Amino acid sequence: MNAPSKFAPVPTGRTPQDWVRELAAYRDPSTSRSFLELGITAGAFMVLGIAAWWAMTISLWLTLALSVLNGIFLVRLFIIQHDCGHRAFFKSRTMGDWVGRVIGTLTLTPYDVWRQTHALHHAHSGNLDRRGIGDIHTLTVAEYGASSGWDRLVYRLYRNPLVLFGLGPIYLFYFQNRVPLGLMNIGKYWISAMATNVATAVGIGAIVWFGGLAPLVLIFVPTTYVGAAIGLWLFYVQHQFEPAHWDREQDWKLHDAAYNGSSHYALPKPVQWLTANIGIHHVHHLYSRIPFYRLTEVLRDHPVLEQSQRLTFLESLACIKLQLWDERSRQLLSRAQARNIYGAI
Repeated sequence: MNAPSKFAPVPTGRTPQDWVRELAAYRDPSTSRSFLELGITAGAFMVLGIAAWWAMTISLWLTLALSVLNGIFLVRLFIIQHDCGHRAFFKSRTMGDWVGRVIGTLTLTPYDVWRQTHALHHAHSGNLDRRGIGDIHTLTVAEYGASSGWDRLVYRLYRNPLVLFGLGPIYLFYFQNRVPLGLMNIGKYWISAMATNVATAVGIGAIVWFGGLAPLVLIFVPTTYVGAAIGLWLFYVQHQFEPAHWDREQDWKLHDAAYNGSSHYALPKPVQWLTANIGIHHVHHLYSRIPFYRLTEVLRDHPVLEQSQRLTFLESLACIKLQLWDERSRQLLSRAQARNIYGAI
């Protein structure tokens, strides 16, 4: 058994189930605050996009820089879409759904498809017997050891950071999201995917019609790619940190997995604002109906949650090497650590 991890949860004096009852007080969104957050984010996204287009007359490098910066605001739009999917952003489910669908045409993410797969992620997070939809593919040490040489190679390539964070965003957002993968036999999800594809295609067509290929290459692609890469990184470190939390079906408990299997990614305040507090992920998984702008209220009122599951940016870089869940020591390990403990695998 390894020594306790420095990322282990701080004892709070409450069980995860206790926290669910406590956090219910923060679930109600403010319609005016939600519209303000949406307006600021969408406004900044539009202004930066227009500025990047205008900058093509001055410097293509300036255009590219503005487009990369705008990728961050695309992440913020995605998190608003995310809150809409949890019914956390507006009291009206209909309003939230349609705002989410419109944003989905910008984030290249069919809203209704994503909402369902993300609900499965929340429902099965940390369940070793329910892996497959809405998570980062993770093998146990035993599963990796029992795999063929070819399967091990494929897994190592998949978990390589250049593939996972470099090619992964391209595959996931430009290709996989074009069809309702995992929900292929349900008509309404095909409608969601195809409607998003049509709307996105119209937008791309308009960009090319009015500006040619230059704005497509220098504005659309960098903005969407950077947004997708940042989003994938955030999702990774929110669940793939040192102890994490996985159990087999018979031992798995929803709220224990939600709290213990989600990090508190403690980012600098400006970055925390730009990423809409999504780093406060342990609280989000305990109570997903809390609007992102109220998550800071939770930490203010409950300082113990500020320290629990805390992961800084520098600490998060070490998470890249973690690839295998060890059911014995109950930690994510690198392949090197696994070899040291179990020998040749």
